[in-house]
Amino acid sequence: MSKKTLVSAITAALVVGAASTTFAANNPFSDVPADSWAYDAVSTLAADGVIDGYPDGTYQGQNTMTRYEMAQIVARAMAKTDLEKADKALVDKLAAEFADELDNLGVRVADLEKKSDNVVWKGELRYRYVDASSDATDRMSGHTKKYNDNDTSQVMFRLEPKAYIGDTGWTANVRVDYEMKADEDANGKTVVARAYAKGPIGHNTTVTAGRIPLLDTYGMLLDEHMSGAQIDIASGSDKNFTTSLLAGRYNPGHDNPDILPGQTLKDFTADFYATQFNYKSEKFDANAMYAVMTNIEPGSTNWGTWAGQTVYDYDKMNIWSVGGLYRFDNNWGLLGQYAVNTESDNSDDKQAYMAELQYKNANIADPGSWGAYVAYRHFGKDVTIATTYKDVFNNQKGFAIGASYVPVENLLASVKYFDGKDIDSDTDADRFYLNLDFFY
Repeated sequence: MSKKTLVSAITAALVVGAASTTFAANNPFSDVPADSWAYDAVSTLAADGVIDGYPDGTYQGQNTMTRYEMAQIVARAMAKTDLEKADKALVDKLAAEFADELDNLGVRVADLEKKSDNVVWKGELRYRYVDASSDATDRMSGHTKKYNDNDTSQVMFRLEPKAYIGDTGWTANVRVDYEMKADEDANGKTVVARAYAKGPIGHNTTVTAGRIPLLDTYGMLLDEHMSGAQIDIASGSDKNFTTSLLAGRYNPGHDNPDILPGQTLKDFTADFYATQFNYKSEKFDANAMYAVMTNIEPGSTNWGTWAGQTVYDYDKMNIWSVGGLYRFDNNWGLLGQYAVNTESDNSDDKQAYMAELQYKNANIADPGSWGAYVAYRHFGKDVTIATTYKDVFNNQKGFAIGASYVPVENLLASVKYFDGKDIDSDTDADRFYLNLDFFY
């Protein structure tokens, strides 16, 4: 669907009913004659204000359409209030597909939701099974038993309400997670993982403040939350360049009330500052980030792990990161990222990098869709703080493969396998991961 006339005709027929008998009063474009197969669709879209042409009165349907041009069509379709249920469902799917472009254009994807209800409830029910083993010994106790040799079975229930604050464009957002150990039939913890406000201030600028998501673009370094604020500034002719500024307080043990003897949670809380740059185009995305974390050391010794988290043995982290995603075609893509902590004196742990070859993509709105990948990852613990990649732990390196499949709408099944080593001990490690996600 690279031709503008074809995309417009499909959009018109399925989204705004352009295949009806409604015609524009006059021929809207000089290069779309009345006997063209696309005339009805194009003229109706033009009359409805969904598409427009060029200043010279032409439509130029032979030109390749960019994702941003398609996003403009989707944005105008979103503004229509008289959509049928099936049409609204398709608009929602298109809005999800072009969410980044719509955001950069200053269009709120949730406009359709806002028209129907001031508070929107979404969530997730997840079952996860992990079988992980490692030949490294338990450094905390000095025992010779294998460290991290276990399997876990976990159920997580998530609620994510979002409330619209009048017509300001601002929203109040919350994420509440409840976890339990399925293999023990034991209740776990309930955590308010996020609670923040988000909205525009001025031209092309968005602010997020509160307990906010803390995530680098590709998730290699961070998939967490912190108390603070983030400012996103869109620029460029297509609003495809974004500058993000973050500042706040981050605690690696914030979801666990336990403390070490003589320590308080405040002793573990770090000051966090970051600048991130993102560029997006049809074929290539690029990212660069600089992050500083201070006061992260809990004491004068290396505590190994605490509350299931890596506890760092230094006062400061200076992280530089670059990455990119290149799309060869609609199926194949290559993702790469590199990061280094310039404050680390550990030659083994101060770097993190990965390369991932991707094939297709599992879309929860498209039953039968699937995707797969093969990757090499090296996640030094002195730089990967809380990686979002579940096939490899921090302080591990090796190869990973995985696949995802959507058997029915809003159900995502994923399987992953890792075979490699623990970096600091250079001992063998592997991991099998199974995940079932039900979205609503």
